[in-house]
Amino acid sequence: MRTSRGTRWALLLTMLVALLGGCASASSPAPAQGSATDASLGAAPASCPAPKPDAPGAKASGLPVRALCALPKEAATVWQKIKSGARLQYPKDGSTFNNAERLLPRQNQGYYREYTVPTPGSRDRGARRLVTGSSQEVYYTGDHYQSFVVVDSTTVGAG
Repeated sequence: MRTSRGTRWALLLTMLVALLGGCASASSPAPAQGSATDASLGAAPASCPAPKPDAPGAKASGLPVRALCALPKEAATVWQKIKSGARLQYPKDGSTFNNAERLLPRQNQGYYREYTVPTPGSRDRGARRLVTGSSQEVYYTGDHYQSFVVVDSTTVGAG
């Protein structure tokens, strides 16, 4: 994948901050290429349990696993709406995600669906998304498909 010099520097800076303690912990490895580097993926709240390393999609993708409660709170709200079949905010929610970046495991057309995770203060859909797979996988991107983490959707925390 070709990247611009600015994108490479941003990724390197993010990784350096993570390595120096910005968001690294035993249960959440430092961001790497292909992992969500959204600044909102800082340290998880104390009430947030560690994610299960065998969450659906983890082995096949090789991506880091994050607990749902460690993501922005809007992600948990969107996930609850997806699970309950509630109406979502944006017309494109539930549309096919084509995986053009090929950061997720390759699957047939229509396997993945994407949903907007609202960004407070944003005038448009913003960059944050949940992407679901037909085999119960949930992925999160905070940078509009530049990187992903697998979401352990069973880890919702203590409120």
